[in-house]
Amino acid sequence: MLKDCEQTPPQQDGPSEGFRRIRFDLAYQGAEFSGWARQRGRRTVQEEIESALQIVTRSPEPYALTVAGRTDAGVHARGQVAHVDLPVELWVEHGEKLLRRLAGRLPADIRIYRVSEAPYGFDARFAAIWRRYAYRVADHPGGVDPLLRGHVLWHDRPLDVEKMNEAAGLLLGEHDFAAYCKKREGATTIRTLLELHWDRVPVDAYAAQEGTLAVATVRADAFCHNMVRSLVGAMLLVGDGHRPVEFPGEVLAGRVRNSAVNVVRPYGLTLEEVGYPADDQLAERNRASRRMRTLPGQPLGM
Repeated sequence: MLKDCEQTPPQQDGPSEGFRRIRFDLAYQGAEFSGWARQRGRRTVQEEIESALQIVTRSPEPYALTVAGRTDAGVHARGQVAHVDLPVELWVEHGEKLLRRLAGRLPADIRIYRVSEAPYGFDARFAAIWRRYAYRVADHPGGVDPLLRGHVLWHDRPLDVEKMNEAAGLLLGEHDFAAYCKKREGATTIRTLLELHWDRVPVDAYAAQEGTLAVATVRADAFCHNMVRSLVGAMLLVGDGHRPVEFPGEVLAGRVRNSAVNVVRPYGLTLEEVGYPADDQLAERNRASRRMRTLPGQPLGM
């Protein structure tokens, strides 16, 4: 899931002089990656793209990507957004052919499907106003269709989606989600949960079994480390009858991790979409997102 709790870098509304900011819209299958961010000795999405970009542009050094959110190991994305600042002359030389050349160089589990010059004020991370995830769960007694196993979690008890939606409604709004996040030093866990609901959707048309999946749609201005997977874990306890509807809200109010709440497996989670404001509002959103948030009566930095 998105890790947006880190301390923020110095404010900058656009690229340095002589550079152009380029937006990438991309997707990846997360199973074989140790997440988005570069890690020594591990395969990551960021490293694959930066290496491919360096090769196809014949650059002496890589250009660093900034992403809407750094997904965890095993998490998928089909609506991820990133940007890179490239020298003007390099963009002029390679821009029209960059998409096709990257497609020929990137591994099959990463696809960049749009490359465009970003407007002033755009920052893939800080200009975003929301991120939307889906978490897919199968509660069929026979398990998950083998062709869906890399994208769907199997829960071995039937789930009551109506009760899960009752519980979800108690979590909406701006709160301190410390109970559902892995805390990071100097970072806030205050987030605005804009949308959280469960739906029953048909199993994939190509799947061997009939039935439905329970799919959570989760949308917030940003997410802390493990937040979506922890929220899903709490609501599954409600859906299978282990806990009452009020339980996830009680955990939230406690503001400490609850040992009963499991952080569910990453492979059921997919980043579906990232939202941005109108172009003329990008710079202000960029600045506002870098300010540390507090709730009323809460000291700065809590």
